[in-house]
Amino acid sequence: MPERTSPSRERAKSFVYLLVLSVVLWVALTSTLALEALLVGMAVCLALSLWLSSYYLPLGLPALSARRIFCFVMYLAVLLWEIVKANLDVAYRVVHPRMPINPGMVIIKTGLTSDMAKMILANSITLTPGTFTLDIIGDNLLIHWINVKTVNAEEATTLIGERFEKYLKVVFQ
Repeated sequence: MPERTSPSRERAKSFVYLLVLSVVLWVALTSTLALEALLVGMAVCLALSLWLSSYYLPLGLPALSARRIFCFVMYLAVLLWEIVKANLDVAYRVVHPRMPINPGMVIIKTGLTSDMAKMILANSITLTPGTFTLDIIGDNLLIHWINVKTVNAEEATTLIGERFEKYLKVVFQ
């Protein structure tokens, strides 16, 4: 049986992770390890983490953990890679003399349960050129695809959404 954690413990965990993430982001954005910059950054990050940690859990988002943060970073890497690949694919189709496209609508199914996760999946699909999420209805996403390779929902799910969904499941569930 999984151990239940108290709300104050979850808030403390969220505070610590928000603090660490914001400090890393501060150092990355300022590109300096000068004492003055670190002190100002720590003060700002501490204040923001104290303030924002109380708002994090009521949003219905899962508590932060090292595994979720790692999977989110992996998701961002996959998203960036898929955007690059899709841009090259669409550019090829535009410059090809016969413009090889087969536009159409497909439905993909998702195993994600949280509305936030479904929204991020839909936006990830839309960010990759050649696909556009039109609607989310329950566990189905209606997608416009520039080059429909299959109308089978399972195959379309594998080709379009699965690459993001495996990471989003860990982050949001």
